[in-house]
Amino acid sequence: MKLFDVYPINPIHIARAQGSYVWDNHGQQYLDMYGGHAVISIGHTHPHWTQSITEQLNQIAFYSNSVQIPLQQQLADKLGQVSGKTDYQLFLCNSGAEANENALKLASFHTNRKKIVAFSKAFHGRTSLAVSATDNKQYIAPVNETDNVIFLPFNDEAELKALFEFEGEQIAAVIIEGIQGVGGINIATPSFLQLIRSLCDQYGSVYIADSVQCGYGRSGKFFSHDHAGVDADIYTMAKGMGNGFPVAGIIIAPHIAPKYFMLGTTFGGNHLACAAALAVLDVIDQEQLIDNARETGEYLMNALRQIAPLQHVRGHGLMIGFDVPESIASLKKHLLEQYHIFTGEAKPNVIRLLPSLALNRAEADAFLTAIQQAIKDLQPS
Repeated sequence: MKLFDVYPINPIHIARAQGSYVWDNHGQQYLDMYGGHAVISIGHTHPHWTQSITEQLNQIAFYSNSVQIPLQQQLADKLGQVSGKTDYQLFLCNSGAEANENALKLASFHTNRKKIVAFSKAFHGRTSLAVSATDNKQYIAPVNETDNVIFLPFNDEAELKALFEFEGEQIAAVIIEGIQGVGGINIATPSFLQLIRSLCDQYGSVYIADSVQCGYGRSGKFFSHDHAGVDADIYTMAKGMGNGFPVAGIIIAPHIAPKYFMLGTTFGGNHLACAAALAVLDVIDQEQLIDNARETGEYLMNALRQIAPLQHVRGHGLMIGFDVPESIASLKKHLLEQYHIFTGEAKPNVIRLLPSLALNRAEADAFLTAIQQAIKDLQPS
């Protein structure tokens, strides 16, 4: 049987990982400045994380949500404490797409409406409704096409106001990434997020903060939406939530009431997933990784802004992007092949940095030294 060929992949076999580094099957070390699409939040194979999963595996790995799973309430308590959202409600699932799917479905249940507002360059996942709210036609099959999703320009306050004035009573939800990841590290302005909050309040719509990539401390606050001083009605989470173990969830404001069977999952909230997620929160809390993300991110961005010819360095915390001019268009590939550093990209010309929140100053300096030398290689003059 062949693998279904849908990923352009690097010919590298990663066999081992620790902290901010991975090693291939030949023993070559790589600095991981991408974290497997922002998944590695506390560092690869963190000892507390591996111990927690191992201990849980030796007790029970899985049973369904037809029985009590006390670990779920422990996770909810810890998540409320670390995020500051103590009065919210937690629903656990398995992936970012599933989190957004459930958030959109819940908003429609709550409002009894169908219309969803999303934004240009948005990415919310690949399941049916989540992909319909994703601004990329190559991901959307004919069966996913719907008139229920309205796309507006990102950060355009006038367009958003005009839409709500025209059909605000039909809008179930506004879904927005506080920082667009796949879209190219585009940051929602505080005033734009504040406007979403006020319009949703005015018209009875649900504000969904897609925090799958930009949440869980990556931005230097627990949720990137916190930079705007607003509270969303639903926050979606995945990626860094399990540090590589598949786990996701949504937290839901107290005014949205649950009913039996409106949401459901087989694997969501299983024992192993909860053990992994609890371990991640323990480490984030004990090692002050949100503060580290903010401080190390500021250090990296300030240094990158001094490196010509990089352009438009932006981000919050350890969610950083910059534009690469055509003269060094192969920079990402060169960093990987010659300097053994993983980075990400957003088409057509953005490099994305999404390392572990535990990235230290020495590792940041190693990256900065390498990128300067790589630019000299590609642009010797």
